Amino acid sequence: MSIRSFNLIRLAALPVLLAATPSFAQEAKLPATVTMTAYDTGSSGFNIAVAVGKVLKDKYKSDVRVLPAGNDVARLGPLKAGRAQASAMGIGGYFAQEGIFEFASKEWGPQPLQMILASTDCNNISIGIAKDTGATEIKDLKGKRVGAVVGSPALNTNMAALLAFGGVTMADVKVAEFASYGAMWKGVLNNEIDVAVASNISGQAKEAENSPRGLVYPVMSHSDTAGWARVAKIGPYFAKHKSTCGISASKEKPLETSAYPYPIFMVYASVADETVYGLAKAMVDGYGDYKDAVPGASGLDVKTQNFQWVLPVHPAAAKAFKAAGAWKDADEAHNQKLLARQKVLGESWAAFLKTSPPEDAGAFRQAWMAARKAALLKAGMDPIFE
Repeated sequence: MSIRSFNLIRLAALPVLLAATPSFAQEAKLPATVTMTAYDTGSSGFNIAVAVGKVLKDKYKSDVRVLPAGNDVARLGPLKAGRAQASAMGIGGYFAQEGIFEFASKEWGPQPLQMILASTDCNNISIGIAKDTGATEIKDLKGKRVGAVVGSPALNTNMAALLAFGGVTMADVKVAEFASYGAMWKGVLNNEIDVAVASNISGQAKEAENSPRGLVYPVMSHSDTAGWARVAKIGPYFAKHKSTCGISASKEKPLETSAYPYPIFMVYASVADETVYGLAKAMVDGYGDYKDAVPGASGLDVKTQNFQWVLPVHPAAAKAFKAAGAWKDADEAHNQKLLARQKVLGESWAAFLKTSPPEDAGAFRQAWMAARKAALLKAGMDPIFE
């Protein structure tokens, strides 16, 4: 993650079985059924969630359903309604916590989402470019057809941030909207768009690579200071990353590119501590069995987690990580700051709703963002998004 990112934060339906046996220092207890949401079937996030569940099936006895959903709102809806306990999310979980973009609405607002484990592996998260376009660099994408997903601020903001690396804005490209992540990548296959966001190990990206169109991931030179500064202005959660697997990358020829943790296994703060602790301990204990099951799963190693990122870790999960020797005093101190930020956001939202805000969606968003900024500044925290 960039220094700027850290400074900003300082200022601040396929069933899978999961089971629980007393193999920990403190017994991991899970409910009879756990429901988890993830990106579309075939995405690396969905594949990793299923791989984790499949291994846990052999060790525990609590049924887990992994449900695919096409956008961030659809993934979080079941959690908010209490019909699911966890989600293998992307960066949309961070946007939801901040109460911005699609979540700056009366139906949502800032959501108290907290992490369990997140994966940063040999793959990247960037934009794939159809090879038949002839474009190989981001700066070449002006005038190209770019995919966007309705109700997915993560994917759409990622696209804007990554295009900015090459000095390209959304106004410079032809934007085509799709109903879901999967539909967007079908758009690449069907020659409806030329550019889409995905991990370079995603099933959809692999399908595009093997199609007649082909797919390439561009170099994002780590020495391009100006390019990375432009990325940070839109997506401060992105970090420089050397990808050694997936499309356009290998151990022999690493690709200088971008990444952030994905998938991010997260829960609402209200989920029972016992359930969160059980999930965290089970994922830590089962790591050796699922880490090589699918690309990207090895990034869930508790020993390589960045516990000082932009989202807080659930305190019950932190307890499990501390027992595993992976949670340090500095992690706890950072986490307390993030939990304090989450508290400020929640209180400012509750206070804002009492002011009889405008009914019009646009006016509501504008008023909320102003109230949000004021509350965070008053607490000595950077609004980051305005």
